[in-house]
This record gives sequence, C-alpha cells and structure tokens, in this order.
Amino acid sequence: MKPKIAVSIGDPNGIGPEIALRAHNKISSFCTPVYFAGFDLLNAAARRLKMEVPEKMIHRSPAAAPEIRPGIAAAESGAYSFASFKKGVESVKSGECDAIVTLPVNKEAWMHSGIPYKGHTDFLRDLFKRDAIMMLGCKRLYVALFTEHTPLKDVPKRIEKGALVRFLTDLQREVDAENIGVLGLNPHAGDHGVLGSEERIIEEAIEEANSCFTKSGTHPIFEGPLVPDTAFTPASRERYRYLVAMYHDQGLAPLKALYFEESINISLNLPIVRTSVDHGTAYDIAYMPNRSVSLKSYIEAAAAAVELAAKRSQRS
Repeated sequence: MKPKIAVSIGDPNGIGPEIALRAHNKISSFCTPVYFAGFDLLNAAARRLKMEVPEKMIHRSPAAAPEIRPGIAAAESGAYSFASFKKGVESVKSGECDAIVTLPVNKEAWMHSGIPYKGHTDFLRDLFKRDAIMMLGCKRLYVALFTEHTPLKDVPKRIEKGALVRFLTDLQREVDAENIGVLGLNPHAGDHGVLGSEERIIEEAIEEANSCFTKSGTHPIFEGPLVPDTAFTPASRERYRYLVAMYHDQGLAPLKALYFEESINISLNLPIVRTSVDHGTAYDIAYMPNRSVSLKSYIEAAAAAVELAAKRSQRS
C-alpha cells in the first residue's frame, strides 16, 4: 500500500493547480495523492492549460470553486486555498492521510479574505498549540528560521535567550544532527560587541542548549554565533548540514541562490507531517503559454513527506 498524501491545491490563481496536474503521474509512482480541490476547479485549470485532468485523480472539494483569475490576489482564491489547506490538515489528523504537502498560497489573498494568519505555519502553530519550526532547504543544506515573517525592525527585540534555547532544543530533537550552526544577527556576528550586543544573548542560549545534549568528552552540537556572510561558503556547508538563521532573508536569500529548485519547506515540532514547495504562487507566469514551470520542489516535498511519515510510523 502506497502512503496517502493530502495535497492542498494552493491559490487557484497561481501555479499550484498546474503543478498538481502536471506532476500527478510522477508522484503517483511513490504515493497516493489526495487532492483537496474539486473536479470543477481542476477541470477549469486544465482547460486553461490545454490539458486533460489525469485519470484516477482522487479529489475532495473543500468549497465552491471560485472563478480562476490568473495572477490576481483575490479574496475568493484566498478563501479557497485556505479551505483546501484546512481540509487537508483534517484528513491527516483523522488518519485518512499520512501527511500533507502544500502548494503555494498568497498572503495578500488570505488577508483580503479575512484569514488571520500570515501563512501555513502560523495556522498550524495555532491549531496544535505547538511552537512549530519552519525549516527550508534540501538534503545538502537545511535552514531553520528563528523568526519567520517578522518585519526586520522587530527582529532584534525577538532575540530572547529563553525563546532561543527552546527553539534550539526543539530543533535538535526533531533533526537529531551532530552539528548545527547558529548565525549571529549583526554583520561580522557583532565583532564582540562593536557592531551589536545581540550575539551575547545568542552565545548564552547556545551554551544552555548544548548543556541539554552534550555529554562528557563529546563536542557541542550547537556552534556559533557564526558570521552570517561566511556561513554559506563551501567550507561551511561541508561542516554544517543544518543552520539556524535569526531572520527570514538572512537564511533564505543564500539558500535559494544555492538550491532554489530543489528546496522544500518542512514544518517541525508538530504532531503531523507537513511539507511544502519552497516558492510562491508565481502570479507573473500562472496559466501563461510558452513558459515552463518547475515541478522539482513539489516532487521533492512529496518524497520528503513520504519519508518523514514512514519514520514517524516506525517510531510509534
């Protein structure tokens, strides 16, 4: 029996439906995808793309399908993408599906529809009352974000020792890594206080987190604060498969420059398995002719969901 993977369709006005349609045969080779989108929506998307809905697609309608308006951040498309995601999560909670893979949503469309979350992870954090961790990357390098969709001016205020210790210890329990590099906040990791004082807090958090795991005679798991502009060099990537970034662009700008197409998003520290593509709705190319859409991130996310669900099943 292939594992059943819930697929939330993402924003209908973006590239989510096309990715689902075009990659169906590929991911069906290693899992049974269950799409949380009605046939009416899938068929409307297929007609625009001049293709057929693949045979034997298992689909569940989460709501009445909105009119597809390519590239438009509409309240209707935001509401549909959220309903698809919510129904998909419920299918994993109930045991119908083993994990969920999410296609991209648009935060502005969610805002227009009155959804009080900035993204998938915020909803999961609220639903399960757990400190979900957003980690992105691929098997060569993963980056966990201490702060996520936080305005840059507010990030320094979030660098608090207790919160960072909890984050680091939760991350280690999820990934069980031997080395995790922790980036500083400031240029040159503060240059010992010359360019900022937040690194002192980060140092203290690293020391306390290490005390939870490090045994006598073993090297510490968490290392840092690392200088952010050298943390992604080839030498650093040989040492660290996992990095912790203090804010969104600090970690994701270099990550996407290195591994954009193959990177995925994984939600850690939750009672369910959730993975996602590591890209947006691509409104600028949605449903447009004579352009290509990469399926790699979605296929990698589905494969990771299968692998993580299997590991969780073995542990239980």
